[in-house]
Order: sequence, then C-alpha cells, then structure tokens
Amino acid sequence: MEDLKNVYISPLPDSPYVKPFRFNYTQNGKEKTWDLLEVHDSVAIVVFNVSRKVMIFVKQFRPAIYYNCISPEDRKKTTIDTTKYPASLGLALEMCAGIIDKNKTVEEIAKEEVLEECGYDVPLSKLHRITSYRSGVGVQGALQTFFYCEVTDDMKTEKGGGVDDELIEVIEKTIPEIEEMVNSPGPITSPPSCLFALMWFLHYKADKFRK
Repeated sequence: MEDLKNVYISPLPDSPYVKPFRFNYTQNGKEKTWDLLEVHDSVAIVVFNVSRKVMIFVKQFRPAIYYNCISPEDRKKTTIDTTKYPASLGLALEMCAGIIDKNKTVEEIAKEEVLEECGYDVPLSKLHRITSYRSGVGVQGALQTFFYCEVTDDMKTEKGGGVDDELIEVIEKTIPEIEEMVNSPGPITSPPSCLFALMWFLHYKADKFRK
C-alpha cells in the first residue's frame, strides 16, 4: 500500500466518476456562477464486531489527502518526490463505503461493500439504515446513506481488502480507542462522515458494549 512511485499531476480527461461543470444562476437579482463536481451517491456502513467488541475500519490510500499534503510549489514539478512526501501522508481511516453505480438497492450495495472490503457476509435484515446526508456541499452535494450493522466472527467468510485493484487494509479498534480518536486534536485523516458515524455510535450504541 505504501509502495508509491511515479507520482505526477496531469489534466483531467473525461471521467466516469467526476464531472466538473459550471453552475449559472441569478439570486436576488444578481447573476452568479459556481464551479461544481457531479459525482455518484454513496453508502457508508458502521460495522461493529460484537464477538470481540471492536469497530471495523478500512485503511486505504486517498490521493486527495496526499495531494493536499504537497506544497503548491512542489505540485508544479514534473514528478513528486515520494521521499519528501511518503505514501503514509495519504492514508485514511474510514468506515466501509462505496459508490452507488449499480442497478441495486442501497441495502444491496451496502451488503456487497461490507463483504468486499471487510469480509463479513451480513444479511440484508441486519443492515439498519440510520440516516442520509449531503457530502461535500461546497462542490458536489452528493447523497450518502449511512447504515449500521453488528457482526460476529462467524460471519467473516472472506478476507476483505476490496476487489480489482483496490488496496484496503481492515483495521479494528476498541471503544476506548474510538473515543481517543474522535477527541484527537487532529488533523484526523478521516472524512467528516466517518467522525459523525463514530459519534453516533458512541452516543447510541457504545454503552451496551462497555459492560
């Protein structure tokens, strides 16, 4: 995961995942524009293993985080110095998640993501939809649906780690470690949706597992 080479910046060609465009509108009589990104909606799943009382996270390299750790001057260079900027700068700890790009229900996609990324085969009836919210409201505003599920060691049927060219490491944390994480002064390399999900878990679910 941290074997990073040949890093460079290039213009964006046509992409099936991100479509930049300019939004034009008149508000209170004044003409305005806003530059936006069209992206897929997504699901995110809090997975808690009740057998060992640990939260299941996924760790992966996120180019957006890595890019924003590079100085503006160094971004202009032909290649990025990965000795100065090691891959570890771009590693994110997140909830299991995935984009909605198939003709399936959000529950079916959530089930598929938990199996592919974390290795747990969760029945649809055990996936509880908690809420949905808009992410990246400054430039995209895509909808993410948040699920919660409890798993046991017996439900671990696959290794996890993603599919195709995904490089995902499954990480487990105890409740005290989660509390320490959300109280960290930062910067925390986790998205706000992950921190929201953890705070939700600590508020509504954690107490029954502290005994």
